Amino acid sequence: MFDNLPGIDRSIAIFIAIDIIRIENDVSTFIIAIDIKMNEPARKRGRPRILDRDVGLEIAARLFWERGYEGTSIADLTHAMGITPPSLYATFGSKEDLFRQALDHAIERESKRRSEMLYAQMPVYEALTFYLYDIAEGHTDPTKPRGCIVSTAVLQHSEENASVARTTAALREASIQVLKARFDRAIDEGELPAGTDADILARFYGAIIQGMSAQACDGACTERLKRLVDIALSAWPGHTA
Repeated sequence: MFDNLPGIDRSIAIFIAIDIIRIENDVSTFIIAIDIKMNEPARKRGRPRILDRDVGLEIAARLFWERGYEGTSIADLTHAMGITPPSLYATFGSKEDLFRQALDHAIERESKRRSEMLYAQMPVYEALTFYLYDIAEGHTDPTKPRGCIVSTAVLQHSEENASVARTTAALREASIQVLKARFDRAIDEGELPAGTDADILARFYGAIIQGMSAQACDGACTERLKRLVDIALSAWPGHTA
């Protein structure tokens, strides 16, 4: 039908729209609209947004902290960061990889500061007091989600996310071992009785820390958590009010 139309190369695909105007039931006119885009230059896609890595980790940590690991989707993460899924995967790897990196980013500075506090040149009881009070304040900091990301992000999990749960469990165990190492030193230096079970003592205060995280998530204020700390400190071996 269009073999004799001038300027049309049959070797390329062309979209042809035909409008037929009918007058008095007779086909009187063919209006042929030919839309040829073969010669148009290809549109350049916009450059993908470049996200600062630390900013991305801050955003991811906050989302995981607020919603938990399983409650945070890739769509949530990319929307909050303003990037596409391919950009996220290229920068951070899988969702689990991103979670691990966000955890490390979130706890690195506080863990270092609190470890320095715990090992400061002061009696172990005083150092522990400052350490626990600082955690109570951190759990209720109004500028951040409540509680502790390590304690709250993966409390409940499906079997497919068991490795993520093991990661947070290992971090909680690591914090207990930091306490144990400090208490072992206190035993060696004579601040604690020689028969003190440093491991159980560390796990007791570790349980207090994890419990404060849950209490903070339920709305407990800083002063209430500090009262819990005061009661927990009364269990310190040899402590007298």
